[in-house]
Amino acid sequence: MKLLLIDDDAFLRDMYATKFTSCGYEVEVADSAVNALRVIQNNQELDIILLDMVMPAMTGVELIKEINTQFPSLKAKCIVLSNQGQPEDIKEAMDAGAVGYIIKAESVPSDVVKKVEELSK
Repeated sequence: MKLLLIDDDAFLRDMYATKFTSCGYEVEVADSAVNALRVIQNNQELDIILLDMVMPAMTGVELIKEINTQFPSLKAKCIVLSNQGQPEDIKEAMDAGAVGYIIKAESVPSDVVKKVEELSK
């Protein structure tokens, strides 16, 4: 499974990348929505795009919409991994095209991997 992990927090990005890699995923990382779009442009064989809601320049919802606009044939599933957990945040992300929403504060990295696996089936 090929996963793109997008988070502007270097510590969290590295921690989750390490966990997913140790579970057999091929992981690419991006520190912003702009860099994520570049990664997607160069690798459209992604299976999962795991993204934060709060990032500089573009929110997670805006990124999901941009991915759907720029790459309409992309098969990767977008899953939000964020500390923003209000019902309206979750609804907005799901309405934009996310297949799932994981709240960071409620999940240890191994739980995040399990949830991503469930959502990507």
